[in-house]
Amino acid sequence: MARLRGGAAIAVVVIFAVAGCKDLQDKGTSGAPGAGAGGGGGGAAMTAADSLTVKGRAPKTGYTRAKFGSAWADTDSNSCDTRDDILKRDLKHVKFTGGDCKVSYGVLDPDPYSDKDVTYRRGRSLVDIDHLVALSDAWQKGAKYWDAGKRIALANDPLNLLAVDASANRGKGDGDTATWLPSNKSYRCTYVAAQVAVKKKYGLWVTAAEKAAMKKVLATCPGQKLPTGGNPTKAPSRFTAR
Repeated sequence: MARLRGGAAIAVVVIFAVAGCKDLQDKGTSGAPGAGAGGGGGGAAMTAADSLTVKGRAPKTGYTRAKFGSAWADTDSNSCDTRDDILKRDLKHVKFTGGDCKVSYGVLDPDPYSDKDVTYRRGRSLVDIDHLVALSDAWQKGAKYWDAGKRIALANDPLNLLAVDASANRGKGDGDTATWLPSNKSYRCTYVAAQVAVKKKYGLWVTAAEKAAMKKVLATCPGQKLPTGGNPTKAPSRFTAR
């Protein structure tokens, strides 16, 4: 997903990209299980994309952010909320306000979506934490039928989260691979592989157009591996959703 960035006590997920895709490293937050090199031999991302179930997009009826629990719940119980965990992981030159949880400053160097440097200062919305698989997209492709614990897990899983330029993220909205890709073409293989990994891990389906778009991107990097790791697919029972 993202390049190796600041943060302590976090498991490492290595993603190797080839044929024009960047060599990047991704780190999960504290307690992330089984993080390691992308699965299998060359082309694991394409193989995983091929295995995704194809269905039509279900209606968005009933979707609200609250269905995925409170924003940035500390599901890994490290006493830092998920947003700060990802900021610590993905920013460079990180500074904190009191202790080592609340990130007050850092730099996306560079932002993976736009390939430009973006400075984060707490309280200013220049950096967002993107759900690589948008929650409303997940809702329409299987999450509607899950229990709350699985939806909360998806919303806070570091495998599905990335610090990015806010304007790029808001341009993406809830788009899938068929409707939006990063303007930074050298990041597209890594981005699509991460979406494939999340959909495979959680059993989400894809539309025919989405799968075709995933395979088109991954065909440009045939050795692309699949990121692994992140948190369990069920949040602790103390977390609830409305």
